[in-house]
Amino acid sequence: MFECFVPADSMMPVAHSHDAFEETIYGLEGVTNWRVEGRSVDLAAGEAVCIRRGAVHGFENQGSEDAKFLAVASPGLMTPDYFREIHDVLAASPGAPPDRARIIEVMRRHGLTPAPPAG
Repeated sequence: MFECFVPADSMMPVAHSHDAFEETIYGLEGVTNWRVEGRSVDLAAGEAVCIRRGAVHGFENQGSEDAKFLAVASPGLMTPDYFREIHDVLAASPGAPPDRARIIEVMRRHGLTPAPPAG
């Protein structure tokens, strides 16, 4: 279980899937914008979205307010290390696109399969 902070008007790491666990996302503050298997979901405080194993998904915050959500993986295979490592990659390129190769490396190390770039 992890609480995630999503700054206003920000994109997050690349869309991905995971075969070893399901994920349920609970909106805590603001609104995050999710894409799950091609379906768009705006997740506000008090709402939830369930992401089945293998489903390609990603998120961003298109709004002007910061947002928070709680992510629960079942079984609980992910650790906070994933989020710390992704944060470090994103922080290493302020004002510029993050290093996609480094993001993919972190994702794979933690059991996430990056989706091919949208074309």
